[in-house]
Amino acid sequence: MAQPFSDPERAAVYRAIYERRDMRHFVPTPVDPEVLARLLDAAHHAPSVGFMQPWRMVRVTSPTLRAALHEAVERERLKTADALGARRDAFMKLKVEGMQQCAEILVMALMDGRERHVFGRRTMPEMDLASVSCAIQNLWLAARAEGLGMGWVSIFDPDDVAQLLQMPAGAKPVAILCLGHVTEFYDAPMLAQEGWASRAPLDDCVFENTWPSPSGTDASA
Repeated sequence: MAQPFSDPERAAVYRAIYERRDMRHFVPTPVDPEVLARLLDAAHHAPSVGFMQPWRMVRVTSPTLRAALHEAVERERLKTADALGARRDAFMKLKVEGMQQCAEILVMALMDGRERHVFGRRTMPEMDLASVSCAIQNLWLAARAEGLGMGWVSIFDPDDVAQLLQMPAGAKPVAILCLGHVTEFYDAPMLAQEGWASRAPLDDCVFENTWPSPSGTDASA
C-alpha cells in the first residue's frame, strides 16, 4: 500500500486548506519572481479531465490594463448591487476586491478550441471549467503555504475582460486573481466575519446512497 505523508507533512497540507482565505486586503510589496514561478507551476500541475489542461494564465503587468480591468469590475459591482435588491446597501459596504493594492494580477481563463476535447466532456462539457477551478485551487493553496494572500474576483463581464486581454474567439476569462503579501490572514472567511453568509454544516452537504427527501428521511431506507 502507498505510504501516507509524515505527520508534519500532513499537518501542513491540512493547515493550508483550513487557513486559505479569499483575501481583499494587501500590501504592495513585490512577489519574489522565484516564488511566483513556483505558484504558476503548481497551478499548471492541477488535474484536468482528459488531461486537456484548459487553463490559460495572463499576468497583468501594465498599469493601464490593470486600471481598465478594475473599471470593468467596478461597473459590474454596481450592477450586482442593483440586482441584489434589499441587500444592495449591505453589499456596497463589502470590500469585494483588492486589485489596486495587490502586487500581482493574474487572469485565469479557459483556452480556445476546447470543443475538440471530447474525453470526459461529451455529456458534461462544463468539466473544462471544473479543471480550471482545480488549477486556481492549486495556486491558492500554494500561495497560502508561501505566506501570500490570494483573492478570486468574479464580478465582471467576461466579454469585457476578453476584449481587454485580446483573447481569441472561444476563450473565456474565469477569474481575476489578486495575489500578494498581506499583513495577516483573516481568522475566518471575510463574508462570514461580515455576516453576509456562514459555512453550511458538513452534514447538509454529504449524503449516502441517495439525495435526501424533503422530509429529511432517506428514500432508500
